[in-house]
Amino acid sequence: MRNNPSPTISFGAFSIEKTLVFKLWIGIFHLVGVLGLYVEFTRTYFQTLTPLHLLMCAGILLYFHTDWSKGFWWFAIAAFGIGMLAEIIGVQTGLLFGDYQYGPVLGPKLAGVPLIIGVNWFILAYSAGQLSRKFIRSNWGAAAVAAALMVVLDFVIEPVAVQLDFWTWEQGDIPVENYLGWFAVAFSIQLLYQKLSFDKQNPISTFLLLNLFLFFSILVFIL
Repeated sequence: MRNNPSPTISFGAFSIEKTLVFKLWIGIFHLVGVLGLYVEFTRTYFQTLTPLHLLMCAGILLYFHTDWSKGFWWFAIAAFGIGMLAEIIGVQTGLLFGDYQYGPVLGPKLAGVPLIIGVNWFILAYSAGQLSRKFIRSNWGAAAVAAALMVVLDFVIEPVAVQLDFWTWEQGDIPVENYLGWFAVAFSIQLLYQKLSFDKQNPISTFLLLNLFLFFSILVFIL
């Protein structure tokens, strides 16, 4: 089943492309987020908004997604499920990523892992997979490049997440094991993304991925 929303929003005789409207919204939202997290007085409030931020990102991606076939649903469920399972194993055993624990900021948890983390795995896997697919036709090659992109983003996210109490590492330092584990888990999800049959075009996903990267890159330097 495919859903093709109207490409424009009309205000009487005036119309504007929906992608432009949502790109402006994404850019403004992330800029406000940077300022809110930078100012100590508002930081706690903006920390608690993080789950809503991730749900908004997922909602925008899904709004511009057009192919609701079984292939997409298998991917979406797998991205959420594999990501959550890997994180639960990590938190409960120290395997895959190293010894770490989630703080209270990210909302309700399942076996020590916030449910929103599964949504985060979906967002990153979907966006990185879509970007790599634009340039690489090989399923294995596209999966490897997309998984590497996810690791690069995690590298930027990690120090910010620790500062904002999203999660903490028991030894203090972020182990290399974390990035190796991230690549392995991301690669398994990306193989599914690349191999499953559904329309992988989304006009907003690359812009969203870039904003997430810039958002955390800026916070690395100002927090």
